[in-house]
Amino acid sequence: MTSPTSSDIRAAVLQLSVTADKSANIAIAVKRIQQAKSNGCTLAVLPECFTTPYDNALFRKYAEIIPDGETCKALSQAAKSNKMYVVGGSIPELCDNKVYNTCTVWDPNGNLIAKHRKVHLFDVNIPGSTCFKESNAMSPGNTLNTFQMGKLKVGLGICHDMRFSEMAALYQKQGCDLLIYPGAFCTELGPPHWSLLIRFRALENQTFVIAASPARDTKSNYVAWGHSMVVDPWGKIVEEANEKDMDLYVDLDFTIRENIKRQIPTGNQRRTDIYDTIDVKNKK
Repeated sequence: MTSPTSSDIRAAVLQLSVTADKSANIAIAVKRIQQAKSNGCTLAVLPECFTTPYDNALFRKYAEIIPDGETCKALSQAAKSNKMYVVGGSIPELCDNKVYNTCTVWDPNGNLIAKHRKVHLFDVNIPGSTCFKESNAMSPGNTLNTFQMGKLKVGLGICHDMRFSEMAALYQKQGCDLLIYPGAFCTELGPPHWSLLIRFRALENQTFVIAASPARDTKSNYVAWGHSMVVDPWGKIVEEANEKDMDLYVDLDFTIRENIKRQIPTGNQRRTDIYDTIDVKNKK
């Protein structure tokens, strides 16, 4: 197959319902990837924790070793059989007796080409609203992670990672054309913050941003906001889901990004003699 170029990316953002049946969740994800292929997509993006309810008490129970677990084998085969790139949302990963919130990426040959462990864990305490401490059940990742999709470079984050502009700025410095955030904002924080943060990350870094949420389940202990979204480098919402189980199919034209970079060349206007954003591990 030919590699994607700057003008032929059709992305599927799969806003799936998540149940307590892990194998059923995986089977539905595979089916929706197949449907995305039949709709001409070359990229499919799954939600955060699409194999398990978002619950500290369940993460270790549902965790698996990457790349040998049930989910990874299914996603690898789905990517290969459909000749697509698959960004596997996130799953609980078990490694050295620790649990991570981890996104895997699979190329059209079924190879694992990237893995991102959620760097910023969702620890919040808003009186009368939301109290959740992901760090009670999971460990944080310690690296930024990108992958190539043909000529395009993609940066990865998971949910709460979206709030940290420095992380996105480093991806922009690395030349990322697209940022992908599987995320499950709750119904308290979704309305004021979800759209705003996605548009900020797109606008300030002049990149496309895809954010993939699970569908809303009001019977769940943790109720996801939904509203998966694709935003262009101008900060414009290209497509947005509602709260229901549904898929978005979006054509991404990366010439938009190149035009905006020429029109408003902020990448060349940063005053690094006064301030900078640095990847401490790589000293750049």
